Amino acid sequence: MWDLQDELDKLRALGLERRPRALAPVDAVTARTREGRELLVFCSNDYLGLAQAPEVAGALRQAVNRDGVGSGAAHLVTGHRSEHAALEAELAEWLGRERALLFSTGYMANLGVVSAFVGRGDLVVEDRLNHASLLDAGLLSGARMQRYHHGDATHLAARLQRAARRRLVVTDGVFSMDGDVAPLAAVAQAARDRDAMLMVDDAHGIGVLGEEGRGAVAEAGLGQDDVPLLVGTLGKALGTFGAFVAGPADCIDWLVHKARPYVYTTAPPPALAAATRASLRLARQQPWRRQHLEALVCRFRRGAEALRLRLMASRTAIQPIVVGDAGAAVQASQALEDRGVLVTAIRPPTVPKGTARLRVTLSAAHSEAQVDRLLEALAAIRPRLGAA
Repeated sequence: MWDLQDELDKLRALGLERRPRALAPVDAVTARTREGRELLVFCSNDYLGLAQAPEVAGALRQAVNRDGVGSGAAHLVTGHRSEHAALEAELAEWLGRERALLFSTGYMANLGVVSAFVGRGDLVVEDRLNHASLLDAGLLSGARMQRYHHGDATHLAARLQRAARRRLVVTDGVFSMDGDVAPLAAVAQAARDRDAMLMVDDAHGIGVLGEEGRGAVAEAGLGQDDVPLLVGTLGKALGTFGAFVAGPADCIDWLVHKARPYVYTTAPPPALAAATRASLRLARQQPWRRQHLEALVCRFRRGAEALRLRLMASRTAIQPIVVGDAGAAVQASQALEDRGVLVTAIRPPTVPKGTARLRVTLSAAHSEAQVDRLLEALAAIRPRLGAA
């Protein structure tokens, strides 16, 4: 047995220790600790406040009573149910795509898509701040992988000059740790100029940005021809669990044959698909959720700027406050918790060294008064947050 304790002790000393924590939801934005203390949560990805919506929970219960819990097998065996098929069709229609394909997680979707489309002799070029699942997918694909400067379409174009059998460009739509939106129109043009296929993981844009919440790709005025491979997750703005890939019919058929995480994984519970169909209907029919969220983002940024906090250039629900040192970020997070507010400290290797931060996320379920309470707590710990 390997002795890992010394290495774990080093991580602890650097302020990089990680431990899961059991929390019980009280409502959409409040959680209770094991000790019975209630905390106002500002670090969830439930951007539209749908995770505990009664309509979504009701659809889940009804489907469980009808279809049971587990699907029992992979999609290609006996696990694909009518709820899965209906959800795929509704996602495709919503996003203006020919087809959609469900995956169990966003991580699996990204691994499956990249490895299905590129391999040895090919080139995959990624934004340097892409999510870990996208970077891992590129490294594991067997293709030559290069990274371009964050959000820099000119540098991307230079990277694409390298000779290759096939070229795949991969970017997040909204970057999960910075909250900024990729320059998708420029990225799409660079890919088009070099006959490269473009894949966008819009996990944090789907449901939130664009008309009817169709995401960052739609907001940029891009369609299926511009972005053939669109990945989205269901466990963020849509409030349930799982992921999907949407695109041309031939690309989806290819994934059915070649995406190993799809072929060799048990299908998600059909009841989850039913719940997601309900949350998708709410996301489309209740634009007030996005409007309220946008107003809260503006309110938070005004208050944070007045406090001279080190904000990042984000207009999304993700509003990081840069602290710098990992240990200081952990201490700031604890100081907020002492005041009844839960905001997670994000540290390396999730973010670059020296950029540890408090990752504040806002939800349509928050009220203006709750955002003001967060700002009051931040004002109280202002000396711990460094100079703006």
